[in-house]
Amino acid sequence: MSYIHSFPPVSEPGADRLILGSMPGKASLAANQYYAHPRNLFWPIIETLFGIPADLAYEARCRRLAEQGVALWDVLRTCTRSSSLDSDILEASIVPQDFEGFLHAHPRIGVIFFNGAKAESVWRRHVRPALPDDFAAIPTVRLPSTSPANAAIPVSAKQNAWRAILAPV
Repeated sequence: MSYIHSFPPVSEPGADRLILGSMPGKASLAANQYYAHPRNLFWPIIETLFGIPADLAYEARCRRLAEQGVALWDVLRTCTRSSSLDSDILEASIVPQDFEGFLHAHPRIGVIFFNGAKAESVWRRHVRPALPDDFAAIPTVRLPSTSPANAAIPVSAKQNAWRAILAPV
């Protein structure tokens, strides 16, 4: 079992949308980059939606995503996990991020998207109940996970679902 820590958010103060994963996998932790696994579809989907080339340098991709008003972060600050799978996260080890502080610093966030079911369940169980009512009332949308472990959903279906992040906030 490894005790692991997430990354700082990718964001600008004017962000109006927030995409939340659960916790970076081993490839991402090793690269110190969100969604670094070569088979993860996050950056290819972002390329399709926003025209940000998936092969652009990581820092440039993050900057361009933030310029689109999209913030990127994880629900978990720390946890214990034996593999890259969300199902291996020990529930008792979960420590969520400081969302009250983040949302105060990003007052235009009008919708929160979850990259998969684990991010959403951790939000509902560990984060939302502790938030002030105005932050807890921000609409949320669960999107299909871009993880290679979620291979049962075709790429085209994932891309169509992820188009939701293009809707005006």
